[in-house]
Amino acid sequence: MAGLRVDFGLLLEPLGFIKVLEWIFSIFAFATCGGFQGETTLLVSCKGVVNKTITAAFAYPFRLNTVVFSAPDPKYCGGTWTDVYLVGNFSSSAQFFVTLAVLVFLYCIAALVVYIGYKHVYQQNSKFPLIDLAITVITAFLWLVSTLAWAKALADIKMSTGASIIPGIGPCKAPTTTCRFAYVTSMGTLNVSVVFGLLNMVLWGGNTWFVYKDTNLHNQSNRISQSPATYSTQRGI
Repeated sequence: MAGLRVDFGLLLEPLGFIKVLEWIFSIFAFATCGGFQGETTLLVSCKGVVNKTITAAFAYPFRLNTVVFSAPDPKYCGGTWTDVYLVGNFSSSAQFFVTLAVLVFLYCIAALVVYIGYKHVYQQNSKFPLIDLAITVITAFLWLVSTLAWAKALADIKMSTGASIIPGIGPCKAPTTTCRFAYVTSMGTLNVSVVFGLLNMVLWGGNTWFVYKDTNLHNQSNRISQSPATYSTQRGI
């Protein structure tokens, strides 16, 4: 391929090494969030039923308001049980977070190909480093926004699938019906996704400096800062 000069040694330099980390961390971010599946479980006692387990299975993108609990028995507790749905739709925050992670994953692949195969082209055209800098700054900001939004949504998901849901379930208020919370799937992997979101934000924010050093903005600032020193030396001579 014309112009291709592969140099894997560039991956050991700050720009290349950080880009690899960004690529890896983006994978963990969308995998830990997008691959989650869980369920919340109640024990129901009603007419003709004792401690019947009912479940509501939920997963990414966490449209909980479409998730219904299974019925305690075919007769729906003698007609006192109606369909019970979880509360809340957190798909916008979850999809924002996962979509950003996937786009970052794809961008990092493209950036690594350019960096290790076309570094000479990247350095010769001053527009490429500037574009890279703009994307880096914007991505760092988007990681901050998406992670905060997802962390808030995750806290609400835990509330909407935990023991606090029982007082809001209408059929459980029937005189002959009692409901007890059993368990909900551990959301440790979702907690990890928030951590990776924060790590991605730190990585992209820190990488801003290294990308900036490759731009002509940094070179211009260096020339400006060196000019007074050069002028003073000449006058001293």
